Amino acid sequence: MRLQDKTALITGAGSGIGRAAAERFAKEGATVIVNDLDESKGRETVERIASSGGNALFLQADVTDADSVQTMIREALKACSKIDVLFNNAGISGVGAIHEIEPEDWDRVVRVNLRGVFLPSKYVLPHMMQRMSGNVINMSSCIAEIGLARRASYSATKGAVLALTKSMQVDYAPYGIRVNALLPGTILTPFVEQYLRNSYEDPEAALAAIKSRQLSGDLGKPEDVANAALFLASDESKFMMGSPLYVDGGVVFGKNA
Repeated sequence: MRLQDKTALITGAGSGIGRAAAERFAKEGATVIVNDLDESKGRETVERIASSGGNALFLQADVTDADSVQTMIREALKACSKIDVLFNNAGISGVGAIHEIEPEDWDRVVRVNLRGVFLPSKYVLPHMMQRMSGNVINMSSCIAEIGLARRASYSATKGAVLALTKSMQVDYAPYGIRVNALLPGTILTPFVEQYLRNSYEDPEAALAAIKSRQLSGDLGKPEDVANAALFLASDESKFMMGSPLYVDGGVVFGKNA
């Protein structure tokens, strides 16, 4: 029970990595606050946790809206009295080179992937500062470290999240707060499956091409990232501060011959 008596707020926990992390955290003893914009998916995550004997509650909020986030944090603290771990997981993808992206599409990716980290952090951190304890996990991506064709908006935001993580750690270390980042490779989530179906004439060929980028020869699973998030959320990683944790199947530091 590596998270016994801890309360964790996970944004975008209605599916994919967020759901896997919520279930993993709950199994390790945490009370999980499940956030998602999609109420049905968020409540389904809570039901899955409850059916396994865990503790969770759902709080709907738009992580890009300040009023919505403030309301969520107030309700979370009212229900649980504390937030030990904030996992800023919510995010969206963006496809296209700079000249292909419409301004409104660029702004949407920036708003969700960067503002969606800023706002929950802004309103949770004062609570953690008061308690002189806390743990923030930000979802970056291995794309923050490599070039990948037609991912301009996504790579820009994930690189920004990694830089923000390091800056946050310097600011909040005096308050006993740790801030680290996860850098996954391509993870086979429902979103990725839908992207492959909608974006390629031959989704299987596209999947094979993506797998070939990774030394593992396969895509990661949401549970792979959830396990890494658990490590960062637990006291086992207490000497990690401002660190990127790669969960990428060898994309960044390896190259097939």
